[in-house]
Amino acid sequence: MNKTIRRASVFCLLLVLALLVRVTWVQAYQGQALADDKNNRRNTIDQYANPLGNIIVGGEAITGSTKTTDDKDFGYKRTYVDGPLYAPITGRSSQVYGTSMLEGVYKDVLNGSDSRLKSIMDVLTNKRAAPGNVLTTIDKDVQKAAYDALQGKQGAAVAVDPATGAILAVVNNPSFDPGRIAGANDGAAWKEYLGEDGKGRAMDNVALRKPQAPGSTFKLVTLAAAIENGLVTNIDAPTGIAAPYTIPGTITKLPSEVGDEACNNVSARDALKKSCNNVFAEYAHRLGQDKMRAMAEKLGFNKEIDTPVRTSPSSKYPEKKMSVDEVAQTGIGQFDVQATPFQMAMVTAAIENGGELVAPHMVSEVTDSNGNVLESFKNPKSEQVMSAKTASMLQAAMRTVATDGGGKSAQVPGAEVGGKTGTAQRGVNNSLDPLAWFTSYGKANGKQIAVAVVIENSSTERSEIGGGKLAAPIAQKMMAAWLKQ
Repeated sequence: MNKTIRRASVFCLLLVLALLVRVTWVQAYQGQALADDKNNRRNTIDQYANPLGNIIVGGEAITGSTKTTDDKDFGYKRTYVDGPLYAPITGRSSQVYGTSMLEGVYKDVLNGSDSRLKSIMDVLTNKRAAPGNVLTTIDKDVQKAAYDALQGKQGAAVAVDPATGAILAVVNNPSFDPGRIAGANDGAAWKEYLGEDGKGRAMDNVALRKPQAPGSTFKLVTLAAAIENGLVTNIDAPTGIAAPYTIPGTITKLPSEVGDEACNNVSARDALKKSCNNVFAEYAHRLGQDKMRAMAEKLGFNKEIDTPVRTSPSSKYPEKKMSVDEVAQTGIGQFDVQATPFQMAMVTAAIENGGELVAPHMVSEVTDSNGNVLESFKNPKSEQVMSAKTASMLQAAMRTVATDGGGKSAQVPGAEVGGKTGTAQRGVNNSLDPLAWFTSYGKANGKQIAVAVVIENSSTERSEIGGGKLAAPIAQKMMAAWLKQ
């Protein structure tokens, strides 16, 4: 054979072998990775080739699917019932912009690709199974009460059943309609929701994922730490803490809204009712950073909590070494302390439940198309985060806030109610409207509920904010909706 031809033949053979090796490598080792690649459009086409499973509230589907008419690639697209009402729970399932919240967490269950849904025949034929469903713990009456009460306000609210950990409501305002961005040609609606600054406030989950200064609602954590560590043994005994009060390590006076005279040497109960900054700043100073942080972390701070939607970035109590003045400021929910309404609802739920914090969750069961249970959250874990005695003392102090203090507007006829108001400063030199907070518990006829509400556009007199006139009425409507049932 001609030498040149022989060399060409060997070279061609090597090329063929190289191609065979490459094909084998791609199919045997990289195939799954390529199939799962987020940029693989086939995955999205497959996801919407058939109707999706549903997210359920109170036995009724709040999602659906409809046959598409405007895009030949996708057979179906997601639809929503009362989309803005339930958006903080469902999130979105968009052919272009992906999934979020429960739609994202349970995407594989809802589109039928989860291996737990497959029968033996499905596995053998590589056929996509019938989709499953996600049953939530959300109560439609509590959810609707919060949503209606927040109209005209910018803020969020969360409700939890302290005894079971079931999340009863998660509401944001403004909200968005995920149905408007579910298709392949919804760019205009997406741009609208992103807003002119591109920050997408309508799609912010303030209730679960936007930690902010909790203000005086954090005084519940401070008082819990003070009682647990023996600093407070009787909530009706004078504290011996003077007002006016100078922040330790500084020459700065720390005023209280009700004035120094009203907060001078008051009891812990009165300090909570009047929201006396001097008392709680001094408690934090005496306890120190480590004991304050330990109590906060028992209640969920500095943790990522899956509900199963992840509530990150987590609420925060500072872990870095702080100066004495900074520690004192954390006692009143300022400096670097941050919390979501979800976090403060957890704090109040533990107090109402005798110091036992039950793992909060918004899903009760995940099922296949025949109702067979794939996952159950009906027996959640729990932890005793404070003694029953501490919880009882906190409840008593919170009841005084609701009966004689700033939480009067949270009262529910026939129910025991305890609460705590809060105001948090924002911006350089307090240039932004302060946050108005309220957290509370209610119980009647063997039922109980813990609620937290934050209002962000609190453009009113500071005394009205601290007095619970903005947030407490929303909490009242949520508690009444649950306790009347």
